[in-house]
Amino acid sequence: MKKKWIASLLTAAMTASLLTGCGGSETPSTATDTQDTAQTAETDNGGAEEESGASDEGAAAEESAGGDVTIKLFSNLPDRKNGQGLVEQMIIDEYMAANPNVSIEVEALDEEAYKTKFKAYAMDGMPDVVSIWGQPSFLDEVLDAGVLAELNEDDYVDYGFIPGSLDGFKKDEKLYGLPRNTDIMLFYYNQKMFDDNGWKVPATTDELLSLCEDIQAAGITPVAMDGGDGWPMACFLTDIMVKVAGINYADIVSNAVATGDFTAPEIKQATQILVSFADAGMFQVGYDSQDYGTTMNLFTNGQAAMYCMGSWDASMALNEDIAPEIRDNIRAFTMPTVDGGKGGANDIAAWNGGGYAVSANSAVKDEAVKFLNYMYQPDKLSKYGWENGVGMSAQDQTAYLTGNETELQKQIMDILKNATSVSGTPINDCGPSAFKTAIESEIQGVSNGSTSVDDFLAAIGAACK
Repeated sequence: MKKKWIASLLTAAMTASLLTGCGGSETPSTATDTQDTAQTAETDNGGAEEESGASDEGAAAEESAGGDVTIKLFSNLPDRKNGQGLVEQMIIDEYMAANPNVSIEVEALDEEAYKTKFKAYAMDGMPDVVSIWGQPSFLDEVLDAGVLAELNEDDYVDYGFIPGSLDGFKKDEKLYGLPRNTDIMLFYYNQKMFDDNGWKVPATTDELLSLCEDIQAAGITPVAMDGGDGWPMACFLTDIMVKVAGINYADIVSNAVATGDFTAPEIKQATQILVSFADAGMFQVGYDSQDYGTTMNLFTNGQAAMYCMGSWDASMALNEDIAPEIRDNIRAFTMPTVDGGKGGANDIAAWNGGGYAVSANSAVKDEAVKFLNYMYQPDKLSKYGWENGVGMSAQDQTAYLTGNETELQKQIMDILKNATSVSGTPINDCGPSAFKTAIESEIQGVSNGSTSVDDFLAAIGAACK
């Protein structure tokens, strides 16, 4: 019964509108991947093809003859000992053991460095397998540039992908990548710290502000926020908008991107709430310039009571580098409701996040596709991801439930089970790359008060025109 219940949950959880999100005018489904996205410039593949020249032809011949093959994998997962990076490396090691003629060379960079180098690779020639994101701000220009290989969707009929999860990785009904995650925005919190101080999980944003005042009075940072990278705060703004606009979120953002007009009252209200949170001291001092690792460390070292990030960080509960008194007490809740907002407690910010693709110009394309398909066999990424607590997969994970899941995993499963609607694509990934750049670079200024709400909305609107 437990497996049947979870299977029903995951099948209903992510329908096609989860992926279309802001990419179209459809309303998100009323039944319910490291978010981060990269940017890429338009590129011309001709130069890359010419540069590869005879060496590529030789590598291809070597591959077809069954000789030694080297696959170059470019990943945004630099931590190879924990979380998704560990899972990725486990699969790489297994594949090489099963295929002694294949060597896989990994280049793994953190998010910002990855974005920068991806653009360079897009112009000069991509590695064979790369991390990608199935969202318009990233994938539209990548596919226009022609740097990714088309995949055979029929190959994945039995891979257990959640209905709709492949849609964000398609163009003109052709498949160019595979999703890894189902991502949910969360407030992680230290339950022991909450219990010791008599703090309660807030049900409304007013209660959240009151809680933060109490936490500040105890000399602790209320919420660790990665404001320096831009995208986490944009996801945070998305989370607020879902509670303000409810199931109308996607339509409102889609219209704003299409017209360049972000003056919709729901967008303005959500932005003003973000400003009020920062004004109230919800985030750490210097949040607007601090990065991902610094921010997580504040929480995992007990210096912050909460940490706002996606479900991909659920592996904290299994990370032995984190002190057990913190690791064993990590729990999560979703954005509280907004007074007068249309979104209920179970309307959540969630989407299918990052994944992988193969370079269109790979000299070892057949072997690269073979490795990609190996990664996504149901007992690989999905199974290992679940066992290592890295959140929810874009594939059905019900066969891997053991009953020994962490309390954090169980909470995230319950959040998805109880969801009445999901947002789809976060606001920063709903438009062209110029819009993504604008909102991720301007959001620090509006949150810290150096830019007015009206000027912020005008600036991101101008980037869509």
